[in-house]
Amino acid sequence: MSKDCGKHGGGGGGSAASRICGAIIAFIIIVLITIFLVWVILQPKKPRFILQDTTVFAFNLSQPNLLTSNFQVTIATRNPNSRIGIYYDRLHVYATYRNQQITLRTAIPPTYQGHKEDNVWSPFIYGNAVPVAPYNAVALGDEENHGLVELIIRADGRVRWKVGTIITGKYHLHARCHAYLNLADKSNGVLVGENAVKYTMANKCSVNV
Repeated sequence: MSKDCGKHGGGGGGSAASRICGAIIAFIIIVLITIFLVWVILQPKKPRFILQDTTVFAFNLSQPNLLTSNFQVTIATRNPNSRIGIYYDRLHVYATYRNQQITLRTAIPPTYQGHKEDNVWSPFIYGNAVPVAPYNAVALGDEENHGLVELIIRADGRVRWKVGTIITGKYHLHARCHAYLNLADKSNGVLVGENAVKYTMANKCSVNV
């Protein structure tokens, strides 16, 4: 016959089992309270992302609705926490247009970001003859003709938090950065090659963890 914390007889075995169950419950409660208090005291904050610039090497929409693009983006990140470190275990950067992915994903090497520390990443993202939905192709063609194209540079991955010697489990991270490219007037950027134009932005990104 099995025993649990709610059933015990008059013998010493039942009393011992209830004491053990009570001690386990008390230990779990103490651990949960400790974790909660540490979390409240430390007040963890999400990392901050800023899209500093975007260099356009190629951006060509051809028929039938095929987009070839090549960018280099510079993303600055900051850990605003004074007692919490951040492990970036996996992070991929890519571009989207109206919620459609238009480049391949480029992986950022795993890295650790210490307290109040900054990191700068400058990955290349590109797509060769990527099919674009017809309605998006029409909108993209109109924006190209008018000069200003709005893209979203995305960074998706997983992070872990480090408090002292304690490392948490993995959390999903999603960063969204607006990139406005005036492709019709290259004077809005800086020529950095025969056909490459660098656009300075310094746009704050939305971050969800």
